[in-house]
Amino acid sequence: MIEFRFEGRPVAAEDGQSIGAALHAAGIRSWRTTRIGGRPRGLFCAIGACFDCLLTVNGTPDQRACQTVARAGDEVTG
Repeated sequence: MIEFRFEGRPVAAEDGQSIGAALHAAGIRSWRTTRIGGRPRGLFCAIGACFDCLLTVNGTPDQRACQTVARAGDEVTG
């Protein structure tokens, strides 16, 4: 197991697991909202075809949570 931080709180992940899968396993289902309407967004397709799961990883914006492998010490924000 490894650990990264999401919005300042620790999240555990299995080695090789995507950030999206780790967040889902931790009970975190959404981390951003739509511009119009403020509807919650998180994992949708989980295969990298859409943009619903975008987040910032180690200061790099617009990373797909479903395609980005969690690494120990990552700092992730919605």
